[in-house]
Amino acid sequence: MRILLVEDDSDLAQFIRKGLQEEGYAIDQATNGEDGFLFASTYSYDLLILDVMLPQLDGMELCRRLRTKGHTTPMLFLSARDSIQDKVTGFDNGADDYLTKPFAFAELLARIRALIRRVGPHILRRLKAADLEIDPSSRQVWRAGNEIALTNKEYSLLEYLIRNKNRVLTRTAIIEHVWDINYNPMTNIVDAHVRALRSKMDRDFSPPLIKSVRGAGYMLEAPEEAL
Repeated sequence: MRILLVEDDSDLAQFIRKGLQEEGYAIDQATNGEDGFLFASTYSYDLLILDVMLPQLDGMELCRRLRTKGHTTPMLFLSARDSIQDKVTGFDNGADDYLTKPFAFAELLARIRALIRRVGPHILRRLKAADLEIDPSSRQVWRAGNEIALTNKEYSLLEYLIRNKNRVLTRTAIIEHVWDINYNPMTNIVDAHVRALRSKMDRDFSPPLIKSVRGAGYMLEAPEEAL
């Protein structure tokens, strides 16, 4: 899951970003509404978290402009304004949820999961390919019935591969879905994580599932289940 956080309070933004990264989310961050609008118009996100009081372009106007352009991405407002009218205005401008500050991080996570279930309940279903199975809700992974421990990034990479099994994924596509905008394009970050993932889930099992496609990228190859 890739999330755009638009928040000008640096301490709060760092707190949210760190917590969500620990949960395995890739987080891009903007500190004003204009940059947030540019990011949301340029990249594909699974969720937008918008502060209401933003410099240059406030969160409600940002949300309204994106909805006017046809964006259907779920949007969660964060705001110290807690009146009923403020919340009604937020929903009328296109918000999917409204969380008042201060808030517990556990509640923010619960609201994110609820939005994911509402927009795409299939996202949390167990995924299978050959003898590989992963549970997105608990982030557990099994191969031939054996549980495999992965780092957050390894898990995110594997989930992206299995959701696109039998399709070749370029390194650029993988980076755009698994890493945030701050990755270093001069590194071999994708190749390094693929090697680490293979060592855990392919080396001691047969057949190997992660294939390298010369000059293209990687693919999780699995036989289609018989109907």
